[in-house]
Amino acid sequence: MNGQNRKDVLPNMTVDIVLKKDQKTGKLTRGIVKDILTKSSTHPHGIKVRLKDGQIGRVQVIHSN
Repeated sequence: MNGQNRKDVLPNMTVDIVLKKDQKTGKLTRGIVKDILTKSSTHPHGIKVRLKDGQIGRVQVIHSN
């Protein structure tokens, strides 16, 4: 599942995000969602989230727990 639909992203999910500094390389960072920051229902580059460790980025991959 990609992270373009807000309804698919929920708190406490494990996701891979791309951080702002890694957008050029596409390097992914894995973490657990704390807050959903995107207000719209979809976003072409991924829903923006804050992870529990405080990092912020756009969801690229949603992992089933």
